[in-house]
Amino acid sequence: MAPGSALIPRLMDLSPGTETLRYCFALPAHPESVAGARERTRARLDAWKVGHDACDAAVLIVSELVTNAVVHTASTRVVCELSRIGRRLRIAVQDQGHQPGGPRLRRSSDDEHGRGLLLVDAMSSAWGSHDAGDASGRIVWAELPHDAEQLPGTEQPC
Repeated sequence: MAPGSALIPRLMDLSPGTETLRYCFALPAHPESVAGARERTRARLDAWKVGHDACDAAVLIVSELVTNAVVHTASTRVVCELSRIGRRLRIAVQDQGHQPGGPRLRRSSDDEHGRGLLLVDAMSSAWGSHDAGDASGRIVWAELPHDAEQLPGTEQPC
């Protein structure tokens, strides 16, 4: 990825003085990588002092988005990007697949598949997807508020 490029569309307010932190990692598109994505996400959000509830929600969202990329696309790798912009946390997962029409919410599902995006929808304040600008796959993103900058000594590790 070129310096300065980001998976996440610039939809959030970047007013002067807003602190922005970004972290990006790539993993092979294998089922075992889902656990690795959760671990990396938890470690980074803990380092950023993101509140416990937002961290748990973000870890679940990353888990579901990476699982979807692994299960529903023919990708060889998955790229995750975490951004903390002010009091908002953004998660983006890029795959190399081309699922026609992108991911879709299924309001009812009788089997154990199809509920991941319902969880993402319930846990996030906004989410969506778009094709990667260079036609290299699809990006699914989610955004949620978080409590950062807690008083010293009151942080609960993520």
